[in-house]
Amino acid sequence: MSNVKRPAWAEQSPAMQDYYDHYWGLPEHDDRQLFEMLSLELFQAGLTWRTIWERREAFERAFASFDVDRVAAFTAANIDRLCQDRTIIRNRRKISAVVTNARVVQGLHQAGQTFDGYVWQFVDHQPQQLILAANEPLPAQTAQSQAMAKRFKADGFKFVGPTIMYSFMTAVGLVNARI
Repeated sequence: MSNVKRPAWAEQSPAMQDYYDHYWGLPEHDDRQLFEMLSLELFQAGLTWRTIWERREAFERAFASFDVDRVAAFTAANIDRLCQDRTIIRNRRKISAVVTNARVVQGLHQAGQTFDGYVWQFVDHQPQQLILAANEPLPAQTAQSQAMAKRFKADGFKFVGPTIMYSFMTAVGLVNARI
């Protein structure tokens, strides 16, 4: 993708270029990938996305390749171990939230629902196009991400505020903000 027009944040490093070119804003429908992105997005809170994305492989190792059933089975001992893992962000609340969220997704599966169907219902299963003026930054949150966060929380998800949810929505293509 030699002539790709990227926003300034995507030009910061080869890893960010790869993220923009192959992941960010492209509609995602794989349950494992959606769970991974939700997990990485919650780890980003208070940090830069570059910090998280450059540790992606470490997060994958730490969280069993984001296999929902394996993560849902994590115990307090697993959480304690991850709190000592210097290759990831060692925030107990965030680590515990990933485990809790895996259990919620597992519950969706047990009820016959995909995480894909659950997530995409918030945009009527169609990517929403975001149009920004030149150099206008992405909003931190929207009414849609606020509603999504409220529903996620009501359904048992943790660490899913409206800003995290909007970042997730743009990351997995529910909102298309690509230039």
